Amino acid sequence: MTRLLALLALCCLPFAGGAQSYPAKPVTLIVPFPPGGSTDIIGRIAADGLAHELGAAFVVDNRGGAGGAIGAKAIADAAPDGYTLGIATISTHVVNPIVHRDLRYDPLADFSFVSEIASVPNVVAVHPSVPARTLAELIAYARQHPGKLNFGTPGVGSLGHLIGETFKYSAKVDMTHVPYRGAGPALNDALAGQVQVLFDNLPSSLPHIQAGKLRALAVAAEKRVASLPEVPTFAETGHPLVNDPSWFGLIGPARLAPDIVARLHAALAATLKQPEVAKRLEAAASTPVGNSPDAFRKVVADALANTRKVVREANLKFE
Repeated sequence: MTRLLALLALCCLPFAGGAQSYPAKPVTLIVPFPPGGSTDIIGRIAADGLAHELGAAFVVDNRGGAGGAIGAKAIADAAPDGYTLGIATISTHVVNPIVHRDLRYDPLADFSFVSEIASVPNVVAVHPSVPARTLAELIAYARQHPGKLNFGTPGVGSLGHLIGETFKYSAKVDMTHVPYRGAGPALNDALAGQVQVLFDNLPSSLPHIQAGKLRALAVAAEKRVASLPEVPTFAETGHPLVNDPSWFGLIGPARLAPDIVARLHAALAATLKQPEVAKRLEAAASTPVGNSPDAFRKVVADALANTRKVVREANLKFE
């Protein structure tokens, strides 16, 4: 009888074969943008930290295109076994659902939310050939040369596109949108002067701004960024509509097992406390978050509702 009870107890142990054994093989982390952009930078930082915490390889798979929609759809379509995860951004979960009527995923219903990884400032930067050293000078120049300035973004429906169109509305200027297949290609052409203005997350642009290859004119953040203390926020320059920072979060397909979500959340929270990770995020002008799955879902839902309101009231167009 004693042996029988012991066997029954072993059979009833919680998470047997579940979260305790997860991950038993490499995990694919889909980054829905090409290499070189901020999403890729944050995704790789998270992948390295999770691999360290969970003792399994996390393989980054860049799936760029359609402002992040291709990668996001791949995450939504994956088997809910924890072996395909991804990075959520404002582009994939807020802007795309507003811009694309034929989007083939629901930003809330088709995903499991693990945690927000980091909050990241956005930036408007210009090529040094542009005769503007302040945002006010850029606005004046754009008004004097309507339609002549090109602004690059990671794609139609990307966060950069939303920022650019919001800025055009707020500043009452006319600039020409040039979409790319991700932040990396947009950044490369901005550095080459093929586009004069770049709207993007700060991490991918920061090294080039610090090297003098791009000139930052304003950041979207609650306060000035420590690495660019001389650059004002959009709010300081009189354009609060453009002042919302970005976020990046860890997600999986819908119906991911709660015990796997809990294990991933604990591992990510530990990751964000690693000194090396904190150092890498700080170097990327990013602030670690690590909130709960429910809190992260609320961040996405609130951002979606608020952005819909801004787009509707400002009558913003995305073409």
